[in-house]
Amino acid sequence: MRRKLDGLRMLITGASSGIGRALSILAAEAGAKLLLTARRADRLDELLEVIHAKGSDAAYVAGDITDAALRQQLFEKAQHDFQGLDVLVNNAGIGAYGSFEDASPERLRQLMEVNFFAPVELIRLFLPMLEQGKTPAICNVSSILAHRAVPGKSEYCASKFALHGFSDALRAELSTKGVDVVLVSPSTTSSEFAASVIEKRGKAPAEGKFTRKPHDVALAALRAIRSGKHEVIPSRSGYAMVLLDRLWPSLADWAVAKYG
Repeated sequence: MRRKLDGLRMLITGASSGIGRALSILAAEAGAKLLLTARRADRLDELLEVIHAKGSDAAYVAGDITDAALRQQLFEKAQHDFQGLDVLVNNAGIGAYGSFEDASPERLRQLMEVNFFAPVELIRLFLPMLEQGKTPAICNVSSILAHRAVPGKSEYCASKFALHGFSDALRAELSTKGVDVVLVSPSTTSSEFAASVIEKRGKAPAEGKFTRKPHDVALAALRAIRSGKHEVIPSRSGYAMVLLDRLWPSLADWAVAKYG
């Protein structure tokens, strides 16, 4: 389904920095009405100033997306301020790196709570509202590591694989209800994601020449939302990684084991 963003009511999680912030600004420039959330109220205050300066309508609720009470506040805010919702963007996420053998059960549970359970429960809450919306869509920001897992990020990969699988199933379930489900699978992106890494053991992932800018990923995500595209992989290196894994999985296994 093709859609125009102008006038659409959009909720974006993890909006205070990185891809979420870039998405918020670009969506505002396209005329969307925004409901934003993230943990840092000061960052959201600054973002609202930028958005309002562009003449766009926006509000926020600060807090932890894993908190059911916060999700309920977002629902009530959307209902009261915007009388509904048209697009839900699940962008908030955290990471961790280090071998699984050295990890604690708590690390896995925290990653799954933020990266998988929170977006799923937000969708569950908002789905009846979205079904009443105008050209509704759900956009889940996943990762290229939802296609090809790498060592040192086993639990992070698991959380993104889960989100990927859920998105594919939900898309099929909603195909007759007019709600698009868009999956965005970026590779390494230059952002403040490192600040939300809950545990660091071993060698940290390095940024290189294939690192994408949040603005570029956000542009690709909004194009996919506009067109109703099922999935977008906004980097050539990421696409090549997926292609290698599908065509020659044994070589992909060797490459990630050797080079990580």
